[in-house]
This record gives sequence, structure tokens and C-alpha cells, in this order.
Amino acid sequence: MTSENAIDPTAPPSGAGCQECDAGGGWWFHLRRCATCGHVGCCDSSPAQHATAHYKATGHPLVRSFEPGEEWFWDYATDELYESGPDLAPPASHPQDQPVPGPAGRVPEDWARQLHR
Repeated sequence: MTSENAIDPTAPPSGAGCQECDAGGGWWFHLRRCATCGHVGCCDSSPAQHATAHYKATGHPLVRSFEPGEEWFWDYATDELYESGPDLAPPASHPQDQPVPGPAGRVPEDWARQLHR
């Protein structure tokens, strides 16, 4: 990884869902975790795209999938995908019982039409 100095393996995730969506009552499709500070934001397919917004606001280039069973990293600075990387502080994903999209009770019926493609 070209941005390995941007990884803090001790930083815990900011929560079980997108920090900004949770604060504003929004919803997400998939979640991404900042490898520098642990911020959890929603993916680029989600309506609000908070993970990319976090990168643009902070310059933290690396995110890891925050989905169960996924270990890949994405480097926003280089547009590179890494199949795996160092272990980060637990938990490695949102709770297994959290639905995708999520969270339960906030996802609109027409959610698939609202995704960015």
C-alpha cells in the first residue's frame, strides 16, 4: 500500500453505522472505515457518500470495508484496491444482524432507486 503511514491499527471504529447518517437520521447501502482514525462512513453507492466526504475533508486516504467477511482496502489518493491489509482494532465490521442496506427502520422502500451507480 502506498499510504501505509495513513494506517493506525489501534483506532477503533466510530460506531456500528455511518456516523453522519446516524446523526441525521439517514441510511446507507454499505459501510467503509477510515484506516487512519476509525471514522465509519457510507459508501459511494449510498445517497450521502460520507466516506468519500471524510477523505476530502481530512485527507485520510485509506478505507477498509466495514462489511462482514470483507477485508479489502481502498486508497482514495491513488484509486487502488488492496485485497487485504493489516488488522485494525475490533470490531472488523458492523454487527452481523445489522441489515444491508441499513439501519433497520430507516431504509426507504424505494432504496434501490436512490443508489448512486
